[in-house]
Amino acid sequence: MSWFESYFKLKDHNTTVSQEVFAGITTFMAISYLIFVVPGMLADGGMPKDAVVGGTILVTIAITLLMGLWAKYPVGVAPGLGITAFFAYYVCGPAGYTWQAGLGAVFISGIVFFLLTVTRIRQYIVNAVPMDLKLAIVVGIGSFIALIGLKNGGIVVKDPSTFVTLGDITKPEVLLFIFGFFFTGTLMVLKFRAAMLLGIIVTTILGIACGVTHLPDGSWISFDLPDVAGTFMQLDLKGALSHGLISIIFTLTMVDLFDNMGVLIGLTRKCGFMRPDGEIKNLDKAFITDSVGTMFSAVVGTTTATSYLESAAGVAAGGRTGLTALVTALCFVLALFFIPLVGIVPSYATSPVLVIVGALMMQEVVNIRFDRLEVAIPAFLTIVVMPFTFNIATGFGFGFISYALLHVLTGRWREVTLFMYLIAGCFVINFVMRA
Repeated sequence: MSWFESYFKLKDHNTTVSQEVFAGITTFMAISYLIFVVPGMLADGGMPKDAVVGGTILVTIAITLLMGLWAKYPVGVAPGLGITAFFAYYVCGPAGYTWQAGLGAVFISGIVFFLLTVTRIRQYIVNAVPMDLKLAIVVGIGSFIALIGLKNGGIVVKDPSTFVTLGDITKPEVLLFIFGFFFTGTLMVLKFRAAMLLGIIVTTILGIACGVTHLPDGSWISFDLPDVAGTFMQLDLKGALSHGLISIIFTLTMVDLFDNMGVLIGLTRKCGFMRPDGEIKNLDKAFITDSVGTMFSAVVGTTTATSYLESAAGVAAGGRTGLTALVTALCFVLALFFIPLVGIVPSYATSPVLVIVGALMMQEVVNIRFDRLEVAIPAFLTIVVMPFTFNIATGFGFGFISYALLHVLTGRWREVTLFMYLIAGCFVINFVMRA
């Protein structure tokens, strides 16, 4: 234990080995669904599913380990859901490109991420963002996480007249979600250390007891490890440099840059990594990890690797160092042998945690200077556009563009950094290209 104490500086971060272990397991429980969701989407894009399953788990293990042992962030890294959906249902769909060319585009975007990081441009971009917008990003991500939790829990459903409405609260899954929410919330109020993890486990067990969730048939253990031969080194770099894919590379770069930036800003502030002036320690290492993960993902045969929003569950459970990520990665190693059992953890058990995490991140709203309209309007747009468009990067775009534009229109353009204007301009270009 002394090695963990000294390497991760647990005392300096006011944490313990047991607390980090609980947090790592909690993060794993919150993001383990990606084992099934990501391969399913990529299979819809024409990729061999068995190979993609292996690639997804391998990338998650390797890059989460790197994030924990090198960057020392309590963050799980895996192929991103938003990017995966864009890849599977647009690049390999209406756009008409092969998945091999798409992987080539992912690899090139990873190179761009890496160059932006090692030249410190990526860090400058983060440091150029005003503190009020950074706080708005945290709050916006919190509202986005909460919406995901409410949607997955069946509380919020689509409606043709009002867009969204209240779901059927008499359904067993929704009732279990409600139980999990108040059970976990009560434990949180009582400051029970493993509240989120226990909430997930108890809600899952209750679902099994009620017959809503069923244990897997046959053996719970499988030693037939997935094979990545079908996708390994299949990327088409030449095809990725075609005219049409240049815009896709740009989109991949922009979306992942700001999606990942938003997640890391939110999580690092909760961990205490953000200094009073808004700078974030070790952020360059986290960004390099992200870029290396993206290139590795393309080589193995999956999409852009990114820090997962759901890591906030582990942070809220007490995760403060890379030991949390190390434990999460080890859980994914075990998951290789227990895929049938991992698959029984239902969304109604993990969704309550996401809503509670959203509430915790919403606390930062009190620190935004809403008494200044040139700040309040962009901050408000950042917060509300994320959940309303179901896209973090779009919230960034609305917030940054409005911040820059309002300062220009009111004669305060000197208060805005050059990087902010460049970021706003890039988002304008991105929105035009997406139109």
